[in-house]
Amino acid sequence: MVKSIIYAAAATILCIAMFAFTQSYVESRFDEFHEALTELYKKTEDGEATKGDADAVRILWNDAKEKLHIFLPHNDISYIDYWLSEACGLLYGGETALALGKIEVLKEISKNLPKAYSISLENIF
Repeated sequence: MVKSIIYAAAATILCIAMFAFTQSYVESRFDEFHEALTELYKKTEDGEATKGDADAVRILWNDAKEKLHIFLPHNDISYIDYWLSEACGLLYGGETALALGKIEVLKEISKNLPKAYSISLENIF
């Protein structure tokens, strides 16, 4: 009986630790991505964004998404890929005004998507 209680408690603690790690990891990856998008937005707004700046954000996202596939549905990651491709394409073509809108959407997604998978009452009920 005592062993069962200890095993159940250990499993519960392990699950809580795993959920906390997952939430922390996902939030930190998206915080980093959001910061890069914010910097790209500022450069685009000032007319200083280059193809290299857009490529740097794309490389950052590609590195992050390899590991995020473990924690997030593939559709959410594909959604970000879609918006990022549009923003980069517009920047490559010199259409900075249109690119700003796409980057703004990406900033909102990167801010709100991790909240959808966080441990909170609104996500449990």
